[in-house]
Amino acid sequence: QIDVREPLERYGLDSLAAVAITGELGDWLGRDLSPTLFYEFPTVDAMAHHLAGEPTKAALDNKLDRTAPVPTVGSGQEPVAIIGIGVRFPGATGPQALWRLLRDGVDAITETPPDRWDSRAYYDPNPAAPGKMNTRWGGFLEQVDQFDAAFFGISPREAARMDPQQRLLMEVAWEALEDGGQVADRLAGQRVGVFVGISGFDYGLLQLGDNGLSDAYAGTGSALSIAANRLSYFFDWRGPSMAVDTACSSSLVAVHLACQNLRLGECDMALVAGVNLLLSPTMTVNFAKAGFMASDGRCKAFDARADGYVRSEG
Repeated sequence: QIDVREPLERYGLDSLAAVAITGELGDWLGRDLSPTLFYEFPTVDAMAHHLAGEPTKAALDNKLDRTAPVPTVGSGQEPVAIIGIGVRFPGATGPQALWRLLRDGVDAITETPPDRWDSRAYYDPNPAAPGKMNTRWGGFLEQVDQFDAAFFGISPREAARMDPQQRLLMEVAWEALEDGGQVADRLAGQRVGVFVGISGFDYGLLQLGDNGLSDAYAGTGSALSIAANRLSYFFDWRGPSMAVDTACSSSLVAVHLACQNLRLGECDMALVAGVNLLLSPTMTVNFAKAGFMASDGRCKAFDARADGYVRSEG
């Protein structure tokens, strides 16, 4: 039994089948249909309304007034309001928990948990040792393998191929909307931009390094660009959608780009995010070879004892 409100991807529809069915529908209806039809209208209900020439509920709720004046470009000094926040940090699963960590001066850095990699097997105080790192430390989230795929209308098969960074973004984005009092359905079809700071490619290294794991979802599940695009697609947002990688400043640059786009009138609202998970030892080994990693797992900025930094998640 097919739920007409569920995305057809959940029932195994892939891109090849979507193109073939679109062609058959076009022949049957005697009209040309867009090859991206099933991506624009992913459910039976949305597809039926579109083909019948009827607007969907989202389109009715967000119908643009053609007589409305074109928005003027805002001043570069115009303030931008932050109306909601969602966070996951080591030792903190929400904003209030984060504030408590900061207030109490809690150090959330720990030894690498065994569900990531065997820190003792990879450790060597000499960072030049082949295949080794001179640190056993980091900031780690718990239960990064957990994800409510059904809530987001994603099949278990596709969810298994999704980078946990993508999954984390979806969960925390939803929490940020709730925190800001925003109803997702009311934002559908709106000019909402998505700007995601992301650099880590650990899950891609794990997936794409084994051809036996390759399937229709491995590419999109690993691509950093999809981290932003998946949010826009799920929420049906029509603003700019981009992943930003400028290394350690990725999240800050994402905020800057979001403010620019808001002030230029290219979107009416923006969701800005930064995400990082440490799922493979490979990059930490490489960073250790470059002398980036602090041997004691502590950053000591502006201190004569500074000898590197510690990697963390969030």
